[in-house]
Amino acid sequence: MTTYLSFLVLVLVITIAPGPDSALTLRASLVRGRGAGLLTMAGVSAAGAVQGLLAAGGLGAIIVASEPLFLAVKWIGAAYLLWLGAHALWTAWRGDFARDEAQAQPAAGRGARSRVFAQGFLCNITNPKVLAFNLAVLPQFVGDGAGVPLLALYALSLVALGGLWLMGLVLVADRARVALSAPRVRRRIEGAMGVAMVGFSAKVATTH
Repeated sequence: MTTYLSFLVLVLVITIAPGPDSALTLRASLVRGRGAGLLTMAGVSAAGAVQGLLAAGGLGAIIVASEPLFLAVKWIGAAYLLWLGAHALWTAWRGDFARDEAQAQPAAGRGARSRVFAQGFLCNITNPKVLAFNLAVLPQFVGDGAGVPLLALYALSLVALGGLWLMGLVLVADRARVALSAPRVRRRIEGAMGVAMVGFSAKVATTH
């Protein structure tokens, strides 16, 4: 239990550090509202669970050990974050937020909600740092002889804490959304998120 609690403390420290998942969820909440933020959080959590279970089952080690496959995931992730950043910067420069507002409405439809979920999922699943963290850190806490169930417990605990943190961000952002809805403020938010995503893209691109 002491080891598990130590792991949770480490995960909490890492979770609250700024990253692409937090930035994307925060942007979705500020721009499109609480529903979009929760959908983004759900997508991130689903992808985190997939990566954690891959690591627990041993498939993650194969991906990391295979340089071509690891490089493919890395460059896809870097390109996706770069695209998200460029889109946010373009939105800030254009200043037309009507489309985002329309997608935030309940009548936007299942397709729009699926796209928001997919953005969160892709943001996490194409980030090789998540898989590398699971493979590098979990064995240090559970030991070399640990079975898949124990590894999965630790990996899913990482996902659960991350989800709670993102949910907190969504709720805080939703309360501040009305005050930050002025076009000038929205431009600054989009610009800041765009720069952050481009920076995360560069960070992922330098992952080894």
